[in-house]
Amino acid sequence: MEYKRDTNWIYATDEAGKVIAEITFPNIKDGIVSINHTFVDASLRGQGIASELVQEAYDTIKANGKKAVLVCPYAVKWFAAHPEKNDIVID
Repeated sequence: MEYKRDTNWIYATDEAGKVIAEITFPNIKDGIVSINHTFVDASLRGQGIASELVQEAYDTIKANGKKAVLVCPYAVKWFAAHPEKNDIVID
């Protein structure tokens, strides 16, 4: 899947331009974002796309030298399963 990037938003669209997968991580303070939403269209679920989105967000947040607060339940679960990635996570 090819992901598009915008400020604090990674997403994919179908041929009609409809968002079919996304993760959002808006700034909440200087240097801190909130991973607050992950969405994968029902037709794509079970293919590991949500995990890819969180990985992409992690890479982007880390590359920008930021930290993240986890609000999205999927992101909380993902980071619990990948403790080596918790270097960007703050409570």
